Amino acid sequence: MGMGSGIRNLIAKRAAQEITDGMVVNLGIGIPSLVPDHLPPDIHVMFHAENGVLGMGPTPDEGKADENLCNAAGYPVTLQTGASYSDSTIAFGMIRRGKLDVTILGSLQVSETGDLANWIVPGKRVPGMGGAMELSQKAKKVIVLMNHCDRDGSPKILPSCTLPITTPCCVDLIITELAVFEVTPTGLVLTELMPGATLEMVKRKTAATFTLSSDFTIE
Repeated sequence: MGMGSGIRNLIAKRAAQEITDGMVVNLGIGIPSLVPDHLPPDIHVMFHAENGVLGMGPTPDEGKADENLCNAAGYPVTLQTGASYSDSTIAFGMIRRGKLDVTILGSLQVSETGDLANWIVPGKRVPGMGGAMELSQKAKKVIVLMNHCDRDGSPKILPSCTLPITTPCCVDLIITELAVFEVTPTGLVLTELMPGATLEMVKRKTAATFTLSSDFTIE
């Protein structure tokens, strides 16, 4: 089932904690696009978009959007001081040369080994690959933000992806409305629960095997 804006912003706020001053960060469509709204004012980041913007700021206030300024999904954005424009070939060149510190993406499924499946559901109309293949291969850190389960209630964190894979073994961190998982060489590690979630709930809704981090606590 879908998520309300409160839950979407909760996930985006947690993802913002992974960003540190001076990073170059690419944001995917959906929940990732909300991340700039949750950065503290003393964190200065250059947000990158495949359509050729480096230095995007928070979502503009209602009625103040520039119709000529948008992110890769076509949604209006603002600019930070020092922002620049380029054509998409330069924007993709930044990705392919490994210039991005972090990419934050949505996904349809993630496996316990960090396989990413986020570009197609066979037989259905979906946005397509976009820049996900380059981003997931070349960014220094790959963070996935998504629902814990799909619309039918089936887990999206699986032993192996059942949908076509975008990139194998690329995901470093998974953040859902229920939990935060690190993907390690030895498997998934649950590091924290999101507000309102319980360990039993996460176990029930996660198909993949996972362990608890050494400092995991239940408040």
